Amino acid sequence: MDTKPHFIAECLAEIRDRITRAEQAYHRPPHAVTLLAVSKAQPEQSLRAAYKAGQRCFGESYLQEASAKMTALADLAIDWHFIGRMQANKTRQIAESFSWVHGVDRLKIAQRLSDQRPGHLPPLNICLQIKLSDEPTKSGADPDTLLAMARDITKLTGTRLRGLSVIPEPTSNFAAQRKVFGILRAAAERLADDGITIDTLSMGMSDDFEAAIAEGATIVRVGAAIFGERRITSGDGLVCSD
Repeated sequence: MDTKPHFIAECLAEIRDRITRAEQAYHRPPHAVTLLAVSKAQPEQSLRAAYKAGQRCFGESYLQEASAKMTALADLAIDWHFIGRMQANKTRQIAESFSWVHGVDRLKIAQRLSDQRPGHLPPLNICLQIKLSDEPTKSGADPDTLLAMARDITKLTGTRLRGLSVIPEPTSNFAAQRKVFGILRAAAERLADDGITIDTLSMGMSDDFEAAIAEGATIVRVGAAIFGERRITSGDGLVCSD
């Protein structure tokens, strides 16, 4: 796929239009949904092109790669989101560099992020990632432990619990997509019933974000539909395909 600046701008415009149409179709307020551009494995110039086209939120999964981009793009006011799996020995750099983390699946990780968040920065926004399938490649907290974990995390001072996230098994069936995202919406409602207020549902990607919006998504993650597919080895030694 062409990744020239004008093409990325056209892709972004198309995605934003699809988001707007989904908001209207499912009676969501205008601008209720934030587009998170999944920029892992994408070169610096592609992020610059997206930024020039108005994109501000970017999601990275590999810490070494993300750090290099942050340095190269320090002149841009980017809102950096970490969306990959976290190892305990890498939480400090994540806590110091990102404004959002979408993949918290253990209380231990949340505690480390809170303790390591620099005091001069606002609390780190976090979403608890829930695992709704048995896919070995997917990480996430057990839904049965969600309430207790959320209660503990709300007591932390260096982080702010903003919401929930999920990455379901891929399917092209719209009803099936909605069903999974509906489970996450229901989980958020159960937290609200317990007095835990959250405002974010991070769910939906290039192939299913309309279904996610139908079920209340507030952040959708889109990579391939903006930048095109890439398969390269990241700075962390991982081969990734978006």
